[in-house]
Amino acid sequence: MSEQPMSSDYSIRLGTSNDAVAAALLHSSRINEGFLPTLGPRFLGRLYRRIARDQGSFLMVAEKDGEILAMASSTENLGHLYRVFILRDGVIAAAGALFPIIRSLPRVFETLKYPSQGGSDLAKTPLPEAEILAVAVREGSSGIGVGRQIMVAVIAEFTRRGVESFKVITSSDNAAALALYRSVGFRDTAALEVHEGTESLALVWGAS
Repeated sequence: MSEQPMSSDYSIRLGTSNDAVAAALLHSSRINEGFLPTLGPRFLGRLYRRIARDQGSFLMVAEKDGEILAMASSTENLGHLYRVFILRDGVIAAAGALFPIIRSLPRVFETLKYPSQGGSDLAKTPLPEAEILAVAVREGSSGIGVGRQIMVAVIAEFTRRGVESFKVITSSDNAAALALYRSVGFRDTAALEVHEGTESLALVWGAS
């Protein structure tokens, strides 16, 4: 995907490992769902570096004057991404976030188990393997359409890769995220619990 100039003087492009730190900082400061933000920017930086390098995953960023305004991370197969991350980065990443991981062990296991469940505990609706993992917009950059534009770019990249259907999962009470995903064609598909006691909603884009 080539860089796409936008009318608000920002451009959207595929991220590289050089964008991992900025993506991690955005994630830790702007996303409070799940346990990943509690592991800190250092751990997240390694995860985003792996996402940018993995052939089956990709990082999308919106950039203006060398600063990252928004990011979205996606993968064609979450189970594969986790396996590669654990094998190649797990020891070093865990060493820098040992105590947060210990405190969050139940959620760690829930997260690692989730891809093998094929989707939902509450509704056994088959869900596509491909997934948008996270979307974040920098504080002060909302209202210029960058969130929607980065979603459009993610959809285009999945399409370029031949992926016809993919999902995104968010808290069922995250009204802003739900509105964003629905605005670009995602449809509500299944209620599920990735983490016990927290109701989430899976939305799917593409073939029924």
